[in-house]
Amino acid sequence: MSMFCFQCQETAKNEGCTVKGVCGKTDEVSNLQDVLVFAAKGVAAYSSQLRNAGKRYDKVDEYLYRSLFISITNANFDGDEIIEAIKEGVNLRKFLKSELEKAGIALDPKFENNFLTTYEYSANDDLVELSKKVGVLRTENIDVRSLREMVLYGLKGMAAYGFHAYNLGSTDNDIYKFYEKALLATVDDSLSAEELTALVFETGEYGVKVMALLDGANTSAYGTPVATEVNIGVGKNPGILISGHDLKDIKELLEQTEGTGVDVYTHSEMLPAHYYPELKKYKHLVGNYGNAWYHQVTEFETFNGPVVFTTNCIVPPRPNSTYNDRIFTLNAAGYPGWKKLKADENGKIDYTEVIELAKKCEAPKEIETGTIVGGFAHGQVFAVADKVVEAVKSGAIKKFIVMSGCDARMARRSYYTEFAEKLPKDTVILTSGCAKFRYNKLGLGDINGIPRVLDAGQCNDSYSWAVVALKLKEIFNANDINDLPIEFNIAWYEQKAVIVLLALLYLGIKNIHVGPTLPAFISPNVAKLLNEQFGLGSITNVEDDLKMFFA
Repeated sequence: MSMFCFQCQETAKNEGCTVKGVCGKTDEVSNLQDVLVFAAKGVAAYSSQLRNAGKRYDKVDEYLYRSLFISITNANFDGDEIIEAIKEGVNLRKFLKSELEKAGIALDPKFENNFLTTYEYSANDDLVELSKKVGVLRTENIDVRSLREMVLYGLKGMAAYGFHAYNLGSTDNDIYKFYEKALLATVDDSLSAEELTALVFETGEYGVKVMALLDGANTSAYGTPVATEVNIGVGKNPGILISGHDLKDIKELLEQTEGTGVDVYTHSEMLPAHYYPELKKYKHLVGNYGNAWYHQVTEFETFNGPVVFTTNCIVPPRPNSTYNDRIFTLNAAGYPGWKKLKADENGKIDYTEVIELAKKCEAPKEIETGTIVGGFAHGQVFAVADKVVEAVKSGAIKKFIVMSGCDARMARRSYYTEFAEKLPKDTVILTSGCAKFRYNKLGLGDINGIPRVLDAGQCNDSYSWAVVALKLKEIFNANDINDLPIEFNIAWYEQKAVIVLLALLYLGIKNIHVGPTLPAFISPNVAKLLNEQFGLGSITNVEDDLKMFFA
């Protein structure tokens, strides 16, 4: 065993990757990611005390989010870049130590002479042994390990959403306080299983808060999403394809490409950029190219032009791929040999190199035609609330199925396409994230003008369905959110889906089904607890699950 990672849905045998990640990361990168997370915990040991004393440092806030974001599945495969982030964390820890001394604050005794606060990176580190000391397997008790990793993976999801909000100037010090507390709790051997269980649900509480923070940041900057038909064909101009999740990055790209003769296309989770008024106003934002992230190894070939990765999800290119010299990464994303664009002192990215390269490329090759419809975040749904309520009261809509989440490569995920196709015609799918690509081109029609697939946007926009559910509870005077005609059949893949799940559990939503498998990091005892307390379960097959949801 040269590594151990079980943070994503595709982990080997649904147990753990031990030689190389199914995602494509090497054992070295996996072990470095473990060390990076450990370095972030070392920073938190100092920053938490300073924050509680009223002292806050912007570079620390940014690092705490970015460091965990780098370790998310499919975000960064570049070992050298991860090493630099580890060194940055060690240096930040030293800076904070001096700040603590200047303030006359004594370090918490439990961190004195602790490896967490004394670790120094060395190129001679035995990464396999170091990972065993600081990574997943450091915790021997599988139930404690399960609870610690649920908290950590929830924090990784929070870090992604918090990082996007941070880039838009939106932060919340209370969220950072919890984030630091929870990071340090994962290395606190004094905490009982009961205390860790409570922390899991508290992580869900702060997951709701960080998603609300990002929702507010996005809508303040780019307007409230509106129902939009998005072109899935191509134009005649050369183009730039932008993937990932960060809307600030696409805004800057649109500004810099305007009038250049270069079109911009979204890819995968960047599709919802078309729904925001301040982004869709750009005429050269032509459409969305392709499908979910894992199709990129073929779609990047046919796109012909440059590709910009603002965040995850990266798939390692094939040995014969022809697009490596036209891929650019930003922020937490990285891959060996791909060009990295870094923000200037004002936080802006200069896309000149990308634009000039695009001008030399052929226009994208057409792989499909038509349009898809989205933009049904909570603001848009509330705008047509009267129509929705009437459809429910009249019986035209009998049930809503939340099918938000992630798509990925596992063959069993064809379940979600079949499930959507076989749903009763009086059912509406509420979706967000890249899971939508399993059924958003099926032409499932509408109910009294209400599309049967309502796409709220990116994975973080799962928050919208919680807001909508709470509003419907109020409208229908329901005693409990679980009394509403709403079911949850969630597809998961990586850690942003974990924080969404924990947020839903915090809100008290029961009988959630996740698939295509339950997370490997949920131990049998923890799974039993979640099933007994919340009815959490996994998908089975389409026929039996339809009977269960519509019993």
